[in-house]
Amino acid sequence: MTISTHVLDTGRGKPAAGVRVELYAGSDLVGADTTDADGRIADLSGGQALGAGSYRLVFSGPPSKFFRRVELEIEIDDADRHYHVPLLVSPYSCASYRGS
Repeated sequence: MTISTHVLDTGRGKPAAGVRVELYAGSDLVGADTTDADGRIADLSGGQALGAGSYRLVFSGPPSKFFRRVELEIEIDDADRHYHVPLLVSPYSCASYRGS
């Protein structure tokens, strides 16, 4: 199972490059990377096999004057699938969803 993400700056209508994203299983750091020029990270697990369970994505420095950090807790129930977790950020709001 892999987890990817895409950070979009909806206030500017552009991808958010340079956002640090960390992936945790409990308190253990599983992987970390920084979004590319298209605002994407293809595999937050760093190539390791992940199993079912609870994970936390921590987005540091999203393009917002209000949010300094956004944390999402997700529950993975099918370790045979890929999970894509986009983050949409504007100056005073954010949203996420299960992507494809």
